[in-house]
Amino acid sequence: MNQQIGLLAGKKALILGVANDMSIAWGITKAFKDQGANVALTYLNDNLLKRVEPLASEIGADFICEMDVTNDDHYLELKRTIDSKWGKFDILIHSLAFADKTDLKGRFVETSREGFKMACDISAFSLIGLCNTLKDNLNDDASVIAMTYHGSIKVLKGYNVMGVAKAALEASTRYLADDLGPSNIRVNCISAGPIRTLAASGVPGLKDFLKTIEEKAPLRKNVTTEDVGGTAVYLASRLSHGVTGQILYVDSGINIVGA
Repeated sequence: MNQQIGLLAGKKALILGVANDMSIAWGITKAFKDQGANVALTYLNDNLLKRVEPLASEIGADFICEMDVTNDDHYLELKRTIDSKWGKFDILIHSLAFADKTDLKGRFVETSREGFKMACDISAFSLIGLCNTLKDNLNDDASVIAMTYHGSIKVLKGYNVMGVAKAALEASTRYLADDLGPSNIRVNCISAGPIRTLAASGVPGLKDFLKTIEEKAPLRKNVTTEDVGGTAVYLASRLSHGVTGQILYVDSGINIVGA
């Protein structure tokens, strides 16, 4: 795609959640670059920097920045970096989630207090914190996009506390859409089908989820990071100018199928 004529030509996109080249966030990053956007990436810590730095170089990212969403100082440092590098930007991608493996392997009723707090802090509050910290950096008609999953509204064995955290994320999206709408900032979620990513590897039963999609979803196939990237392009562009507070499913239609 010629970057001068892409749907996102001239747009600046901050993308959180690239862990490796199989990440959903990486699929979104590539789709945005193909449509002419400038991108910047964040990384959690020095261990992940070794994975993210080569990807940032490959894609021609404007900059990369350390961002641990449990650290209040990192929010302020991220804002300072954006103030210095960009000033204003147009697209914020939140592709972050985490829960303790112990809380995913056991029964939901046995979820620990600390595990509950951590899952909701990292997976849901972080979107609120980012929007609050960066709201003055977002341009008119900016787009905020978060990643969710169908386990937020249906019980999926092994998803446990992550389902609750994603439900909190989706509710937060609606309240943020209402709060930021007067500033012409749109906030939406993409609910992607299961994809083999580093984050998903910690969810018991992932293979069964993938098999179910192939057998029962209307399209009889699993989705890819490219599929999600295409929907993110739509939500980030003026094609979705009137869309906010919504959950868009990219899951081969499995969400419409009854038990």
